[in-house]
Amino acid sequence: MNISILLSMAGGLGLFLLGMKLMSDSIEKAAGAKLRSILAFFTTNRFTGMLVGIVFTGIIQSSSACTVMVVSFVNSGLMNLYQAAGVIFGANIGTTITSQLVSFNLSEIAPVFLLVGVVIIMFGKKQKLTRIGDIIVGFGVLFMGLSGMSGAMSGIKEMPEVVSMLSSLSDPFLAVLVGTVLTAVIQSSSVTVSIVLLMANQGLLGLPICLYIVLGCNIGSCGSAILASLAGKKDAKRAAMIHFLFNVIGTVIMFGIFQLALNPVMSFITWLSGANAGRFVANAHTTIKIFQVLILLPFSSLIVKLTYLLVPGDDKKVDYRENFQLKYIGGKVVFNPATAVVEVIRELERMADLASENLNRAMNALITLDEDDIQEVYKVEKNINFLNHAITNYLVKINQTTLPIEDLKSMGALFHVANDIERIGDHAENVVDAAQRRKEAGVAFSKEAQHELGEMMDMVNSIMRYSIDVFAHNAEEHVSDIMELENKIDEKERELQGKHVERLTKQECSPEAGMIFSDIVSGLERVGDHATNIAFSIMDSEREEQKEA
Repeated sequence: MNISILLSMAGGLGLFLLGMKLMSDSIEKAAGAKLRSILAFFTTNRFTGMLVGIVFTGIIQSSSACTVMVVSFVNSGLMNLYQAAGVIFGANIGTTITSQLVSFNLSEIAPVFLLVGVVIIMFGKKQKLTRIGDIIVGFGVLFMGLSGMSGAMSGIKEMPEVVSMLSSLSDPFLAVLVGTVLTAVIQSSSVTVSIVLLMANQGLLGLPICLYIVLGCNIGSCGSAILASLAGKKDAKRAAMIHFLFNVIGTVIMFGIFQLALNPVMSFITWLSGANAGRFVANAHTTIKIFQVLILLPFSSLIVKLTYLLVPGDDKKVDYRENFQLKYIGGKVVFNPATAVVEVIRELERMADLASENLNRAMNALITLDEDDIQEVYKVEKNINFLNHAITNYLVKINQTTLPIEDLKSMGALFHVANDIERIGDHAENVVDAAQRRKEAGVAFSKEAQHELGEMMDMVNSIMRYSIDVFAHNAEEHVSDIMELENKIDEKERELQGKHVERLTKQECSPEAGMIFSDIVSGLERVGDHATNIAFSIMDSEREEQKEA
């Protein structure tokens, strides 16, 4: 009998955990990119950041997922620590929504959710619709698991040894420790609080001791963010430390309040909850979190400064131009599926800047014949090739993970962008190859030819700058400029090729100089084409998405 109860309890817990993960992952897949955009846009100060943290965590049902995403944003430089603090504070309130849902015992209608979700998955033809089905199935499985655990706990009431052990849990310190350890193992404060809620409903735990276990859950929930930050930069570690400090300091404050005024606190939460023990635990969880935020939000700046004392020093400075290393992605960076594509875009932006600078260096070397510039172009080109291979391999790797739907649709475009940037790097190498030939053969360029190349290079620089801005920052106001510049570059290429033929006919330049000039002009025109491809890559994938919708 005892074994069957324990097995039912384990099965119910397994279903509950599966439902939570399925629901959270499906929401991230279905709406992760939009939620990420909201998170990045509305975190200009700690107050808006806090509100976004509440809403974001309430939707994805996981403060750990929200906090890990914030750690990833900080690691990539997309968010500073002061902005991160507001979101983390809000996430701690948003995570209480799960326990509130659990307290409204929806187990009886869980099979209906399960059936509806399965029907949507089986007959839904669009990917977004099947993701919604996954969310509904997750919701149904979660409450089926709750039903299983609740049934098992009613059987536990008939096991005197277990009841005796649970009723002996009266030491507040021990209760906090139990909550901390359980949550650290399960990796979800929502799950632990839900278990406590069910036990309180069955009369297995006294309401006062539930308050202390819930406090422990706060500390235990920090594990995911701390683990995620270990591979990251100093600021990523500090972001995880903000989460840890918030919960530890908040727990100490609330522990002291409970020790001094437990009865008034109990009376207040009972007034909110009535005679329902489950509602008491859920409301206690929410009340504790709100009170912690109200107390600590004014001191968020001090908490951020404290993280600099606890995580001292700066990251070891790396010259990414000298060393062939990835800066925003890879093994030394916090990985989160919801922010992976954003980090790839930042890495591609860096690669594009390198390629643009290298092309300008090559064009300068073509005129000045400076040997240092020539060798530097070859060196940077090797770095660009390294980045192309490393980014492409990373894209292949993350394409096999649970990326948001919108990000999956942009994967093909990102592969093409990496290739276009690499080709621009190749054109820079072609230019210094020409500079080498010119230097070795003593080929002279006329002032007129130099001036014409300078004019065309100015256009190429402009289209490169606009294209990178459109690709990396969605600066659609430059789209018309890019289209106009592309036409002008094409016209300029035809014009200069005509002038080149004219100079050759008049014997105003040597055939060797003419060949080099013609090749460079053609190469610059192709750079303009690659830049245009970069600008329209993501926009084209978005148009395809709109057509499918």
